[in-house]
Amino acid sequence: MSLVTAHLRRAGVIFRNEVLVLPSRIAVLVFILGLLLLPVFTQDSYILRILILTSIFALLAASWDFLSGFTGQMNFGHALFFGVAAYSTALLNLHLGIPPWGSIPLGALGGVLAGLVVGIPCLRLRGAYLALTTLSFPIILMGVVFAIPDISGGELGISGLARLSESRVGDYYISVLLMLVLSFAMWKVTDSKTGIILHAIREDELACRAAGINTTRYKLMAFCVSGFLAGISGGAYAHVMRLAGPSTLEVAMSFQVIIWAVFGGMVSIYGPVAGVFILFPLMELLRFIPQARMLVFALLVLVTLLYMPEGLIPWIRDKIETVCPRCKARNVASRSNCRVCNAVLD
Repeated sequence: MSLVTAHLRRAGVIFRNEVLVLPSRIAVLVFILGLLLLPVFTQDSYILRILILTSIFALLAASWDFLSGFTGQMNFGHALFFGVAAYSTALLNLHLGIPPWGSIPLGALGGVLAGLVVGIPCLRLRGAYLALTTLSFPIILMGVVFAIPDISGGELGISGLARLSESRVGDYYISVLLMLVLSFAMWKVTDSKTGIILHAIREDELACRAAGINTTRYKLMAFCVSGFLAGISGGAYAHVMRLAGPSTLEVAMSFQVIIWAVFGGMVSIYGPVAGVFILFPLMELLRFIPQARMLVFALLVLVTLLYMPEGLIPWIRDKIETVCPRCKARNVASRSNCRVCNAVLD
């Protein structure tokens, strides 16, 4: 009992000293608690459906940021991972009778395979050449889907999948928990030694090679991890919609993911997640005003690109927090001395 009490006290100290000291961390805490407690206040099917899809697309956008934001491997065909996993999950569920808890991770392995198929031939490409090559893969696969309608369902896709859970609230919690847990796992990876190496590859791959780092292995790892996580979102999407169709492979899907990530803030993981949670529900609410919907969307993106080139969330964070020049710890912008080393803040 005393050991449990000691651990609880230690957790409380960490919580007070590391979470409650920064506005950004308090905002994340409020955001997570709000998502988890939302069904207590409303179980409206429409609201839950919007947030289920938002959570799925947030994971998709974060997986793109893991690959393109952190390693600089600009992927314009991220819908490939999403679509391959959606179709794989649908076929496994319908033809082999595998339930969602098995078909989604198995379908995500299809995303990993797609990551290898794309990653291996693209390892020596950079810039526009890499972007255009990755863009071609989902287009090619869509042609294959239309060529084998007996298997893929053609233009109509594959329908009749099992539900993700027995209720809309169950779907909500599964989607939200998947997004939170996997996004946190991605953030921890990018905040580790592996993340530093990925940063270095993006900034100067030649210098990384000269330092003895196997950049090929790390880039392939990024493709596979990104493919797996995008595959999880694709499989969950297929079971939530009970459909896997050509729309999961469309070029528009890939560009939508990029817009979400750029709007929220690349190279952060939490930026793309926030970007989706701002833009996707807003666009759904404006669906009732179709004349203004695309205009508002375009204006939001243009203002962000012009005045917040690093994204909305990093811009807000830089306004309310400052970095200590000595120990690099983040502090509330109103502080005059660092909370860790007591250095004077500019």
